[in-house]
Amino acid sequence: MPERGGAAGFTLHPLRRLTARLVPYEWDWARAEARAIAENWARRVAERPGLFDGPVLLACGLSLADGACEARFFETTYARFLAFRDAGRPEGPVANAFAAIVPRSRDGAVLLGEMGGHTANAGQVYFPCGTPDPGDVRGAGVDLAGSAVRELREETGLALPDDAPEAWLLLRGEGQCAFLRPVAFPEAADALRDRMEAHRAREAEPELARIVIARSLGDIDPGRMPGFVRAYLAQAFCPRG
Repeated sequence: MPERGGAAGFTLHPLRRLTARLVPYEWDWARAEARAIAENWARRVAERPGLFDGPVLLACGLSLADGACEARFFETTYARFLAFRDAGRPEGPVANAFAAIVPRSRDGAVLLGEMGGHTANAGQVYFPCGTPDPGDVRGAGVDLAGSAVRELREETGLALPDDAPEAWLLLRGEGQCAFLRPVAFPEAADALRDRMEAHRAREAEPELARIVIARSLGDIDPGRMPGFVRAYLAQAFCPRG
């Protein structure tokens, strides 16, 4: 299937294969902006003291042909990543690439999470996901599928149904590469939300503030939903052939 234009400047690419690997990379922007990165991190920590400057993986290249995609990642720090994002994702090969499970209910809704006030993305609403880190590295490969499943389990308590197909979409734009795997769950939306909320209530410091149900185009929130979420929901609720 050919790529399609998406909302907010994103393009949608159905994938038949997704692979990722770790490579060495010299990030010239981060070296040149070391002072700005330190200042940005100090500001961020002052706002939210619980932030931790651990290692994360960002993409430095992506090959896409005939539905086969290979992403290349390198290791950097969370402080550098936040500064890069806060600077508007300067032009260049580096991108924020991540994988996420998109929970779909039996009655066709999409379930998302609102990030808690203690997180760097407080108030934003998106699918359970996180930036890959060294824990997702397997030899020379990066386990994007495993990262997505882990984040779903940690944030919502959900495990994938045994018969869930592994079909990926790439939404690309705004310096991001969002690898999304829509998965249908057997419950209706309200019951699925209740199960996710029960998990959240058991956590001492949940990452999510609440679970959000999107049932139609009218539930798209431009003020709180990132571009890749708006783009996915637009095609999910108003697909084009």
